[in-house]
Amino acid sequence: MRTSTSPSVLLVAAVAAGLTVNVLLQAAYGELPPLPLLAGLTPLVLGLAELVLAAVLRARIRRRPGARPVDALATARAVALAKASSLAGALVGGAWLGVLAYVLPLRDRVDAAGADTASAVVGVVGAAVLVGAGLWLEHCLRTPDDTGGPDGPGDRSDRPGPSGPGRRP
Repeated sequence: MRTSTSPSVLLVAAVAAGLTVNVLLQAAYGELPPLPLLAGLTPLVLGLAELVLAAVLRARIRRRPGARPVDALATARAVALAKASSLAGALVGGAWLGVLAYVLPLRDRVDAAGADTASAVVGVVGAAVLVGAGLWLEHCLRTPDDTGGPDGPGDRSDRPGPSGPGRRP
């Protein structure tokens, strides 16, 4: 069973959020206040904090000298955080890309669109950091023997039974 976050799920979420925001902006952009430039920094800060958490937990899971073991419940919580962060980052990033796709062509004709373009770029960068940090944290939480590849512990080709030798073609 695959438990890592699928890039296709993140892509679908980002596209759906981007299209939704773009359609909403087409309907009501003139009614909205200017977008704050620093609005996209929140996912950036969360992503940086998650990168620090990933570095700490990676050392503890790999049992580096001087690192104490990780509690199983803490690991489960970190996995939930990693998955939620990557999905939230994809949604937020898609939304900012929807804003960017709408305001970029307008930036020469509408003054507010120029400022909103900068806000959207900051938002996209912040969301990208959050997605990357979530995926990296999820990767760091794998145990050293958790390869999941054809020769890893999940390989059942050498075991008798439905997925081992003797199975029907």
